[in-house]
Amino acid sequence: MDPDRLKGKNILITGAAQGMGAANAVHFAELGANVCLGDLNEEGAQKVADHINGKGNGRAVAVKLDVTKREDNAAAVAATAEAFGSINVALFNAGVNKPRFFMDIDEENWDFIMNVNTKAMWLGMQETARRMIEQGPMEDHPYKLINVGSIASRKPLVDVTVYCTSKYGCLALTECGALGLAEHNITVNAYAPGVVVTPLWEQLDKDLVDIGFKEREGQAYDDIVENNLIIKRLSYPKDVVGTAAFLASDDSDYMTGQMISIDGGWVTK
Repeated sequence: MDPDRLKGKNILITGAAQGMGAANAVHFAELGANVCLGDLNEEGAQKVADHINGKGNGRAVAVKLDVTKREDNAAAVAATAEAFGSINVALFNAGVNKPRFFMDIDEENWDFIMNVNTKAMWLGMQETARRMIEQGPMEDHPYKLINVGSIASRKPLVDVTVYCTSKYGCLALTECGALGLAEHNITVNAYAPGVVVTPLWEQLDKDLVDIGFKEREGQAYDDIVENNLIIKRLSYPKDVVGTAAFLASDDSDYMTGQMISIDGGWVTK
């Protein structure tokens, strides 16, 4: 891969203190990008930024970001542009989950997941696009918004109805955003992981035992590999960073409104 593939890209990443967000930030910087790491856990985001800056590839800054608040999204976009001169890519990675069977869903569970996974994505897309429009069109390439979907954007899952709803919403935001922002030379695409071993999934594994869906920790992983995947292993953040980098790069200029599955073949099987 071209080590300068993302040179000149000034990228905001949400949920960047750990997991896929942190891995993408490090990988993007290795490819020459400047990255702004937004997270409610500002200390964690700063540690990732310090790691990036210590390696000398690209530049990184960290900001405290509550993705559910419009003013925080606007401030994170502004911080990216102020640090690097402009913003031309954003990756909306922040997400949460808390499993419930359908009849056990309550308003608290619904609001928690939908606010972070769907409302926040819409707010981030809108505030980033607003700044991009104000900056004026780039000469040779479109601006890029990248959403993080899920296998749950395409498959109904009995134990995570609200999460599925939120991630189907991500697919809708990707497709509708592509239509709505095309006139401003902004593309909108997404990628959809399956099970990625991150802190979110490690907690979900415990939660599935708590609600009685699985009998032991680790069983969810084993069952998914055995029954749902063509590639018979779980994935890790390193398995998604290449696709995310492609979507952030000039190589994806002619794509918009698309969601790429990175799920070990789950959506096919």
